[in-house]
Amino acid sequence: MKRTIKKVAVLGSGVMGSRIACHFANIGVQVLLLDIVPRELSPEEQAKGLSLEMKHVRNRIVNNALQAVVNSNPSPLYRKSDAHLIKTGNFDDNMKDIASVDWIIEVVVENLKIKKTVFDQVEQHRKPGTLISSNTSGIPIHLMLEGRSEDFRKHFCGTHFFNPPRYLKLLEIIPTPETDRAVVDFLMHYGDLYLGKTTVLAKDTPAFIANRVGIYGIMQTLAAMEKTGLTIDEVDRITGPIVGRPKSATFRTLDVVGLDTTINVANGLYQAGENDESRELFKIPAYVQQMADNKWLGDKTGQGFYKKTKDAKGKTEILTLDLKTMEYGPKQKVRFQSLEMLKPIEDLKKRVKAFSAQTDKAAQFFNETLFGLFQYVSNRIPEISDELYRIDDALRAGFGWELGPFEYWDVIGAREGVQRMLENGYQPAAWVEEMLNNGKESFYIVENGQRRYYDIQSKEYKAIPGAESFIILNNLRSNKVVWKNAGASLIDLGDGILNVEFHTKMNTIGGDVIQGLNKGIEIAEKDFRGMVVGSDAANFSAGANVGLIYMYAIEQEYDELNMIIRQFQNTMMRMRYSAIPVVGAPHGLTLGGGCELNLHCDHIQAAAETYMGLVEFGVGLIPGGGGTKEMTVRASELYEDGDIEYNTLKNIYLNIGMAKVSTSAAEAVDLGYMRKSDGITINNNRLIADAKAQAILLAEAGYTKPVHKTNIKVQGRGALGMFLTGANAMLTGRYMSEHDLKISHKLAYVMCGGDLSAPTEVSEQYLLDLEREAFLSLTGERKTLERIQSILTTGKPLRN
Repeated sequence: MKRTIKKVAVLGSGVMGSRIACHFANIGVQVLLLDIVPRELSPEEQAKGLSLEMKHVRNRIVNNALQAVVNSNPSPLYRKSDAHLIKTGNFDDNMKDIASVDWIIEVVVENLKIKKTVFDQVEQHRKPGTLISSNTSGIPIHLMLEGRSEDFRKHFCGTHFFNPPRYLKLLEIIPTPETDRAVVDFLMHYGDLYLGKTTVLAKDTPAFIANRVGIYGIMQTLAAMEKTGLTIDEVDRITGPIVGRPKSATFRTLDVVGLDTTINVANGLYQAGENDESRELFKIPAYVQQMADNKWLGDKTGQGFYKKTKDAKGKTEILTLDLKTMEYGPKQKVRFQSLEMLKPIEDLKKRVKAFSAQTDKAAQFFNETLFGLFQYVSNRIPEISDELYRIDDALRAGFGWELGPFEYWDVIGAREGVQRMLENGYQPAAWVEEMLNNGKESFYIVENGQRRYYDIQSKEYKAIPGAESFIILNNLRSNKVVWKNAGASLIDLGDGILNVEFHTKMNTIGGDVIQGLNKGIEIAEKDFRGMVVGSDAANFSAGANVGLIYMYAIEQEYDELNMIIRQFQNTMMRMRYSAIPVVGAPHGLTLGGGCELNLHCDHIQAAAETYMGLVEFGVGLIPGGGGTKEMTVRASELYEDGDIEYNTLKNIYLNIGMAKVSTSAAEAVDLGYMRKSDGITINNNRLIADAKAQAILLAEAGYTKPVHKTNIKVQGRGALGMFLTGANAMLTGRYMSEHDLKISHKLAYVMCGGDLSAPTEVSEQYLLDLEREAFLSLTGERKTLERIQSILTTGKPLRN
């Protein structure tokens, strides 16, 4: 059966239900969002003389819930305007409308009796063959089938989204024995390709996979903290980014999620864990229960493990709970010799291995959490999953870990990990010993560019299903690197496509990256048919290396600076006018020079979560790598007859002047950084493969080297006067500083083509020269240098 999803119904409009509805709207699917009818009027409704029979009163709960989520930050929508795809209603009046949908998702309160009541209503109106699923995070899926029809049972399973569904990539698919296999396959594929999820097939066991292992990890962390005598501040320092975990680490995460939520899941796992060897670990510690009794549940009650307050001067201060006294005090500096030793190690795997090898209290704590985790996950196979890679996928996508449990184990070494576990009182599952005895020394291997996992049943390495759709650059570095230097690598993606990958800090663009881009064009024009610029890093690029600019500017080496900027501009132009198609694959932060690079590509294939912008204004500069030129070119292409107020140019000028950064790839299109013809990939894992496909498409369509533009219409004094008047008014109104005014004047001068008496056609090189001259002049300004120094030392721009 060919199945398409044009419309979904989401039953339940709480935070989770409304956010799931928003994410379907993100991908252009119509949504019917329903909730209960209010039992009584609100005070405001009473004052207005309204009645419970009125439609907007009957839909008050769902409408208020959706509006609150749409207005939340970070936004659940790629574009707020996409909310129009969501139609609201209530269970009593609109349940009949589910007959027109393709998928029904139940997201009501975690109460089996209530869920069954909702399913009774669904059965009355659902058309046969419609998908039906529950977003439960813990209720056994099979218990929901009691009293249901055969067709319902066949098309029903669990679909556990993680909150917030736009940003957390995990979607657990939990079938029952009666679920049609075709339904499972469809949901696994649809979640991956269209919803951008890491879809993980889970068994119908307590808390499924991610929460089962994740909550164990939290409880093991609490136990290890007690054993080693560490503080909350120390544990969060150790369990954060330094070991590949989110910035929120352990206790900040608990505060955000809500301590009551964690307690509920842990209690559920204790009650259902008769056969779990670690059951006792899920007992709630006394201090956690005391916090719950005190209503110290985290952000939702204003205090938890941390408490935000104000000091005597009114400055916000974060206090930390002392678990010995149960009183809050100032955050403490965390100092461990092992952590200091890790600072220069940028590679996560090398950092984890080095940390685990240390012997101080921080390393003892870290190893205690790791060895317990290794024991637990090895014992959960085949209980929660038959394949180990699914556990790793679930923890990476659901909890934001950079490495899954078995990947951490491989970093330390499978055999070494077992030996050290035994020394510390932990016992791995028998199958791990069997794997090692059979000469298999790791849980994963890379073979012919494809990652393979150890399959416990066959005792052999197998390809990860679906991985053929992904291109993981890390798997190609051993034998597909064509050329490299300290900052960039050229990797053969196959099928005649070359990839340029950056590996500087935050993928900043400096001399090595510029050399890599030029070398890429040179080699691709000779031996390949297209080029992609992309990486597996967390971000595409934080921009040009401002530290280098600062160094030359402070030394007043303006000839060197001029050469560097000219080289950057020339490289962008070489990309734009190469003999082969160049496709940019931005994702995450794509700022400043990273944005400029993409502006000069023939096509952009962006990850949905791309935060793109020309942010140079914030450091006292204008875009100097061709960005100001290119946006001026784009404005000239969009001019309409009679556009006497230069609206197109003005909007672009304001975007650059306000250093606007898109909150998604969709918004990057709205801001003009991407064209409507550019592509968006919802699943970041598919990005390089999609970019490669676009490069092939352009090559096979008969790509022709473009001709340099010499007919760019600039507006001259007419627009320049308007911009200067506007900027001066903002200064008068104290919306900008004197230095901001100076930068605004420089930006306007370039974008208007200089002090021309009338609209004129100019060349790209003419605009590049103006851009470079303006950029150079601003590097000589003291206030610009102060802003750059602030960025380098504090990570924040100075408003001077």
